[in-house]
Amino acid sequence: MADEELEAIRRQRMTELQAKHGDPSSDQQGQQEAKQREMEMRNSILAQVLDQSARARLSNLALVKPDKAKSVENYLIQMARFGQLGGKITEAGLIEILEKVSQQTEKKTTVKVRTFLTDDG
Repeated sequence: MADEELEAIRRQRMTELQAKHGDPSSDQQGQQEAKQREMEMRNSILAQVLDQSARARLSNLALVKPDKAKSVENYLIQMARFGQLGGKITEAGLIEILEKVSQQTEKKTTVKVRTFLTDDG
């Protein structure tokens, strides 16, 4: 057999195996597409419930504190899904929500100081 024929058989066999067992690169691409669709859906919902200044503030927050911005986005999306929002949220309304979220997620730090006395004398 010629080298070209062997290479063609290998390519065909590789294609069959990938189709049979699932191609990891196509699975990864599918996950990326799903993530992209989710992000587009999130942005669409946020565009519907936030006015322009509130969106700008949330975007600025995402640059500085991405975790906090994500939790506020999740909160807003959940409120929108359950119909708890009456119209678009203004920047002032977003500030109130941010304060509520900050109070709920505020970390309490306690410091304990232990002193050890040694008797040198």
